[in-house]
Amino acid sequence: MVLQYKLKKETRWKKYPGKAKLKEGVGEYDFRLLNEAKTKVLVPKGSYKRVLKRFRQIEYFKHKF
Repeated sequence: MVLQYKLKKETRWKKYPGKAKLKEGVGEYDFRLLNEAKTKVLVPKGSYKRVLKRFRQIEYFKHKF
């Protein structure tokens, strides 16, 4: 899965480099989650907390069975 981010006032999505490398706090950005091929949006635009929560749910069920 691919996590992308952008400033709330920008239009272009970028690959997420990690929380430590962001210039602003995570509250200033929008995040989204895509599948590995970047063809499907798994989680549309949302907060960091919401997107990461869904990411963990997907990973849990992927490895559970």
